[in-house]
Amino acid sequence: MLRKILAFLWLPLLITGLLAFKAAPLPITYITLQNPALKLTPTEFYISDIIDERRENNTIGSLQPVVNNISGNVVRPYSIDIKGGFTALKNFISNALPANKHYRAVIARLKTLKVTEAPVNGGMVKGDIKLSIAFYLEKADDPVFLVDYNTTTTYQRKPGPAQQIEPLINSALGNSLVYLNNWVNTEAAGNIKLAKGVKVNFTEYTEPIEGDTIYYQVDRPLRWVDFKGRKRIGSKYAAEIFAGLGYDQDAKLVNGIVNVTLAMKVYVPKSACWVNTDALNDYNLTHEQHHFDIARLVAEHFKQKIKGLDMTPDNYEATINMAYIDALREMGDLQKQYDTETGHSANTYQQQLWNKRIDKELADLGIKPGLL
Repeated sequence: MLRKILAFLWLPLLITGLLAFKAAPLPITYITLQNPALKLTPTEFYISDIIDERRENNTIGSLQPVVNNISGNVVRPYSIDIKGGFTALKNFISNALPANKHYRAVIARLKTLKVTEAPVNGGMVKGDIKLSIAFYLEKADDPVFLVDYNTTTTYQRKPGPAQQIEPLINSALGNSLVYLNNWVNTEAAGNIKLAKGVKVNFTEYTEPIEGDTIYYQVDRPLRWVDFKGRKRIGSKYAAEIFAGLGYDQDAKLVNGIVNVTLAMKVYVPKSACWVNTDALNDYNLTHEQHHFDIARLVAEHFKQKIKGLDMTPDNYEATINMAYIDALREMGDLQKQYDTETGHSANTYQQQLWNKRIDKELADLGIKPGLL
């Protein structure tokens, strides 16, 4: 009985030992990656960073070994990796291209580098090298995706040293950079993601046939006939206009520069203007015209502010919008100040001062010719 018990005790130990022996991993074989510089010099970008985003980054795959000549059996595949690991991969990409930091900064994100082999007829092995890299444009906030590079290199070889496949890995990595260079060169002039700068131009919005809206023109002053609206019930004023400020925006990418055109709209709707019949005189009309002129002056201030701002392709829309909001606030404040100080034209002395002030600024800004 004792012998049987001992036998049963030894059996699990023996099985466990065999399993442990069978599961023992083979040592990783390392491939030395050569770092020759590519025969190209990018003129639009440089690689600013390389990031490892592989899900499995302990090795780059496995290879089929040489057939055991004694037994005729094939030993199980062995793991391989790049000597120096990801640092060596970073060095390869960094050394492959010159880094001119006056160009666009591009981040390379390594998604996949995987080598697999399987035996085929004739004592050969068939292998695949899968490479996937995502390229991003470096930005102050979040990087902007540019393009993916995905490739699979298929080969056949006789089983041999792991270093045999180094030229294939080398070529796949190098081709990814050639692909990126060609893509950027093709897209640089017309892809908004690659825009290098912003240029803003201004025009004055006009309509060929005047309708209800009057758009500001020096040679088209207000006339009493333009006041087509009904008097607001309860208003204590003799006349009123509503001057507005806006713009139409158009953006086109030309040779890598975002050309923004702002068609300025300084306008008065006729249907929003009204006047009492007993107030139809030149003095009152001048007061209302200067409300229109104030809107035109604010438009000029807006233009000057925009011209002085350092805008990028990423922020120009937000920057213009903020400047526009500031302009509307300025216009509201000036219109209120104008009416308060002139007493809505009742204070003739202050009205004369404002007349001179507005006419002078219109002349100084080149909107209207100065008085001799």
